[in-house]
Amino acid sequence: MSIHAINHVQLGFPAGQHAQLRHFYSDLLGLPEVSAGDGKTLRFQAGSQRIDLVPVHDWRPPQQQPHLALEVRNLPGLRARFNDAGLAVDESRLLPGHLRFYAQDPAGNGLEFLEPVQGQGSAI
Repeated sequence: MSIHAINHVQLGFPAGQHAQLRHFYSDLLGLPEVSAGDGKTLRFQAGSQRIDLVPVHDWRPPQQQPHLALEVRNLPGLRARFNDAGLAVDESRLLPGHLRFYAQDPAGNGLEFLEPVQGQGSAI
């Protein structure tokens, strides 16, 4: 047996915020939405992996700093889209060999966006 990939990650969000989450993941991040089949879960394809967002009626954002890290191409372009949308980004935590920033989705889920810089060490 060997584990060779992450199939999907599941994050919660406040019930009733489908439109805000759909806008964030589909329009802002550019991830294609795929049918989850249940009419409640939002499902987005990120390469060969998925991000599943499930509505929670008694939602409370995570109190610690768990987050989903997404490797992207053209991080400066994504940062500009966040800035244009008025979304806060945190670039205070440097990572050698990478461009990186942190943000939150509309439900308060922590997200890390990073892009390896060619020619520099990229150990995470």
